[in-house]
Amino acid sequence: MNDGAVRNRDDELSARVSSGAATWLLTGTAVAMALYAAFHLWAIVVVDRNPWVDGVYLVAVLCVLVQLVLAARDQQPRHDRADGSPTADLKVAALVPAYNEDPDALRRCLDSLLGQTRPLYAVCVVDDGSTSGDYADVKAWFLARCEEVGVAGYWTRQVNGGKRRAQMTGADHVLDADVYLTVDSDTIVDARATEEAMPRFADPTVQSVAGHILVLNYRTNLLTRLQEIWFGAWQMVDRGGLSAMGCVLVNSGGCAYYRAAVLLDNAEQYLGETLLGRPVHQSDDSLLTMFALQRGRAVQQASVFAFTLMPERLSHHARQQLRWMRGSYLRAACRFQELPVRGLAYWVHLLKWARTVAGLAVLVGIAIASHGVNPAGLAWTGAVAGALVLLFSTPYLSLRRSDQSAWQRALTFACAPLVGLWQATVIGGLRLYALVTVTKVGWGTRKSVEVTA
Repeated sequence: MNDGAVRNRDDELSARVSSGAATWLLTGTAVAMALYAAFHLWAIVVVDRNPWVDGVYLVAVLCVLVQLVLAARDQQPRHDRADGSPTADLKVAALVPAYNEDPDALRRCLDSLLGQTRPLYAVCVVDDGSTSGDYADVKAWFLARCEEVGVAGYWTRQVNGGKRRAQMTGADHVLDADVYLTVDSDTIVDARATEEAMPRFADPTVQSVAGHILVLNYRTNLLTRLQEIWFGAWQMVDRGGLSAMGCVLVNSGGCAYYRAAVLLDNAEQYLGETLLGRPVHQSDDSLLTMFALQRGRAVQQASVFAFTLMPERLSHHARQQLRWMRGSYLRAACRFQELPVRGLAYWVHLLKWARTVAGLAVLVGIAIASHGVNPAGLAWTGAVAGALVLLFSTPYLSLRRSDQSAWQRALTFACAPLVGLWQATVIGGLRLYALVTVTKVGWGTRKSVEVTA
């Protein structure tokens, strides 16, 4: 076995975070950010530089500092008891939409669901009118395996209607479930995921529990490594901080748990959302999370993991990002209308967008003031941004995944400075394009199998 690796008893994919190491790394990063905030404060008070520029940086750094402190608090493990726990009898049903998926990837997904250490009540697969095949072999294996392990298995094929309709078709089979687990068909769920997630529902105000998504094919090329470190740091720090406040704004479709009422009570709005008279097929995860926030708290559980296939080609990556970005703009407007103003999530959401707008204003102001691009200033800004992304990503070093050696973990972490460059160039350009094409609300990906297991 590779150094630094962790294996479960069946030698399947698994992951864990050393909560102690994560807490120390997050705390150390918070201290470093506090020093950086002090530098900007010193620049305003003593050096008398442009107070608007340094002021915006100071506020942004302080916001990140608060997130780091809160994320450190959110690392604490939670345990359930087999007897007497208020969550012991909750019936959990997995909803798995499938459309033009690699059959091997789909089979591995379903195998991981049927191997949960806390057995699921049901697994509902809905083939949403795939054109790449009928999954006959996978279906036969799945139904036989369900009978073998004692889990209710449902397999439905429907005319293509989109991911949302496929999820609700699955839910119709198990209306008596207490919790729905939404899973993407290319995702392998850690065997302990459900066992680790359920204790959060002991709090009656918790309506959804997000899992931590890892990139299954992270070693394929530089692009997949960038996605691994980028998503890993975002989930551990940004979403971890929001989780501590009970106001996670977006769950990941690869692995998220919802109280059944979150889906069932909002089925009409979920299936009927439109933009300019056209049905919306994207941003389903953020809409479900918003429904959860309307009812109570949305959290993330740091010990719940899932492995998913991510784009390996730039064209696929760009289409996925555009879909996510258009969805984020759409959902931002919805949150301002739908989230209760008295709730913390509303104000956290407002603060995040205010920070984004202020940051863009500063960049535009600098460009205008300098009458063009200053190469030296640009190089310095890039170096600082790279260092900050590297610092922001240090909690990733507390992660232990069964398919990753200590060397591979360090190599992936070393890619972190490139994430800042990638976001400032490619992702920044895509974000602007997404804004001007926000009315494109189709799915936008996978007309055929794009990534194989």
